[in-house]
Amino acid sequence: MKNRWVQLTGSVLAMLMIANLQYSWTLFVQPIRAATGWKLADVQWAFTLYILFQTWVMPLEGWLIDRMGPRIFISIAGVICGVGWAAMGHAHTLPELYVAYAVAGMGAALVYSGSMATGLKWFPDKRGLASGIIAAGYGSGSAAFIPVIAAIIRHYDYQHAFLFTGIAQGTIIFLAAQLLRKPGPEVSQWKATWKAPSPHVRRNTEHFTTWEMLRTPHFYALYAMMVMMATGGLLITAQAGPVSRNWNISASFLTLALALNPIANGASRISWAWLSDRLGRENTMSVVFTLHAVCLASVMLLGRLSGELFTLTLVLAFFTWGETFSIMPSLVGDYYGVRYVTSNYCFLYSGKGVASIIGGGVGALLFEWFGSWSAAFYGSAVMALIAGAMALALKSVPLPTKKTHPIYPAMSTNPAVG
Repeated sequence: MKNRWVQLTGSVLAMLMIANLQYSWTLFVQPIRAATGWKLADVQWAFTLYILFQTWVMPLEGWLIDRMGPRIFISIAGVICGVGWAAMGHAHTLPELYVAYAVAGMGAALVYSGSMATGLKWFPDKRGLASGIIAAGYGSGSAAFIPVIAAIIRHYDYQHAFLFTGIAQGTIIFLAAQLLRKPGPEVSQWKATWKAPSPHVRRNTEHFTTWEMLRTPHFYALYAMMVMMATGGLLITAQAGPVSRNWNISASFLTLALALNPIANGASRISWAWLSDRLGRENTMSVVFTLHAVCLASVMLLGRLSGELFTLTLVLAFFTWGETFSIMPSLVGDYYGVRYVTSNYCFLYSGKGVASIIGGGVGALLFEWFGSWSAAFYGSAVMALIAGAMALALKSVPLPTKKTHPIYPAMSTNPAVG
């Protein structure tokens, strides 16, 4: 259990099992609407609530995991995820749907924060690669399940799809949790075998508590970038089904896109994170964030023309989006140290909750108001472009320090703090 590759395997397995909670949602939207008569925006607020509870409860969970380790919390998450997801098939009112999806979101938060903490703490010499592989589990885990879920919905109904996958996912998460441990002295014993980081990767020698991190201007720049970059992918995740129907894209191409998107998403999280270990986080983000803006615009310009272009543009959009959730945790570890990295990244990850409001509920409202997806997609593209410019600007800003800084007051340098 003290082999770090075993720890990585357990973390990835748990992340694979929560992927459906987010990335298969769009398959359920229309069946739920057909069975209940609820409006699109009303149903999509359930997705927004899932992301909010997945992200906004993470700071507390991260603080606990930093101190107690991931195993007990991910074990609990297996039960919560399974019960919440399965219960969604039996929701007869919107509040019931909202509560069940929110419960699943809290379980996903435990899995996400615990797994990411495991990777960053067991692989301090390969932060980008480790966080990329773990994040890829979440980004690509639904690839194998999408065709299965679509088949269950087609041959049975969406209630059975929720039930079967909820039981399976919850059980496997619980079993994966039993592999996980909090790293001990063995990590420092491996340092002799570590390679020096690339000169393009800036690393802080100080360890910031969360309160100290929140007093630096760097955090708020990263938070804004997280919100702006998370919006586009969440927009597609939530609205791909409704968009395809509006553009008369066949169900077969939608299923193909939904099966390929997780693969592109996972590949993005590994490849771009690996590249950031060599070219630097800020350089890599500047390039790929700008590419994501172009890909979002191409969905609107080209995706409506045919099923093939719809699939291709969505795949490219995901390949330039997923890295947000693998480079950002590495960047937090670089800027603020790894001692409190779980709690620190959980605060940054809450920006995804803000983005879910824009991509989920607001995106659906914009379509209902204007009768077109243009405002949602072009607006998301502009935000991604701004995030790319901010990443380039951040490269020239000195790393955070606990010493007196003209922007924020002096912080304690006592290592006992926190």
